[in-house]
Amino acid sequence: MNNPFLATFENQPAMISLGTEARFKAFLDKAVSTLDTIEANTSPVTMQDEFWPTADSWMSAYRPYVVKSGILMIPVKGVLLNDFGYALGNWATGYTYIAKAFDRGLADPEVKGIAFVIDSGGGAVAGNFDLVDRIYGARGQKPTRAFASEHAYSAAYSIASAADNIVVSRTGGVGSIGVVTSHFDMSKRVEAEGYKVTFIHFGKHKVDGNSYEALPPEVKERIQGRIDTLGQVFVSTVARNRGMKEKAVRDTEALTFTADEALSNGLADSIGSLEDAIVAFATDLSKTEDDNMFTQEQLDAAVATATASAKEEGKNEGMNAGVAQERARVSAIVTSEAGAARPKAAMKMALNEKFAALDADAIVELLAELPEEKAEAPAPAAAEVPKGKDGAAADFKTAMDKAEHPQAGAPGEKQPDKSSARAAAALGAIGVNYKQ
Repeated sequence: MNNPFLATFENQPAMISLGTEARFKAFLDKAVSTLDTIEANTSPVTMQDEFWPTADSWMSAYRPYVVKSGILMIPVKGVLLNDFGYALGNWATGYTYIAKAFDRGLADPEVKGIAFVIDSGGGAVAGNFDLVDRIYGARGQKPTRAFASEHAYSAAYSIASAADNIVVSRTGGVGSIGVVTSHFDMSKRVEAEGYKVTFIHFGKHKVDGNSYEALPPEVKERIQGRIDTLGQVFVSTVARNRGMKEKAVRDTEALTFTADEALSNGLADSIGSLEDAIVAFATDLSKTEDDNMFTQEQLDAAVATATASAKEEGKNEGMNAGVAQERARVSAIVTSEAGAARPKAAMKMALNEKFAALDADAIVELLAELPEEKAEAPAPAAAEVPKGKDGAAADFKTAMDKAEHPQAGAPGEKQPDKSSARAAAALGAIGVNYKQ
């Protein structure tokens, strides 16, 4: 039987653990026959969206979505295939299915944690790193754990490493961090059977690596370079996911490791059966949920405390800011050029509530329209004040100088207007008069 799944691996890089070739082929043969059954019966399937069948559909066995105790169980079984949307028992699982299940689990409020239940020798390179980056990128949204029961090799370990935690069964194993491809040289057999294959092609390298000719050294070197590049991506991905040094991952040299060995070299976190590990996961999720829960009374008290604290902080901050702002306003008025020439008026206008709505610039503008204040002359000493007739004249003159004489002056002489009506009105509002 021609197996289309097996054909996708021909002459292509793969992330599989060698030594399981017989099981690899048998699983893919079983996957083909199962897929034939699915495709022959898909017409009556009822879908709840474009991907997921309804829970009561027979199709749900091949696109399972199983949640137990708040844990979504995503199977990663058999050969892992790119661009494939099914989980076919223990035989094959598609990266598309895993991605869809993972995304649905993240969005499902009933799902508290996600478990990858793995028993796989690996699979395709194509699609693997994109899936792994997707899982790794969602860290922190919901807890994830990988359970190697029994094996998580190569492409399967790549997926496991993206989880928060890896548990290995006592008889299980992990590892095989490497990439492989193969070349079949059938030239001797073709020659022995009397055949000769001639390629007619455009482009020097168009038929590089074909199976009917021996592999030239330069072509092998080029293929090796591609494999090395993919291998480095694998190493870097695992190192990032597990928080390890790349050298430590590279030094595994694609070996597989028992549970105890994996625990020692950092490729796993604990050892246990799947059943016990799932129970432990559910317990941890419950503890986390309890830690994040508060009674209504606790929530109300916390809100009240936070509100009172915020109000007090806001009040103090507002008061301090207001004092600082007013201090700056007064200083700007009295230290301005106009204020310095009219200090009494400047201080009164700066501090009077009637001018509180005016900023410093507006008050300085008003001050500039007022006459400048004259410095008061010091009072003469008693010995210098003349007595008798001369003293009386001096006293009269002083009194006249201080008195207001709005009509004084020669007839018809215009009195100087030393203050504008606007400034005079402003000062009058606070009891300051400038009259001649």
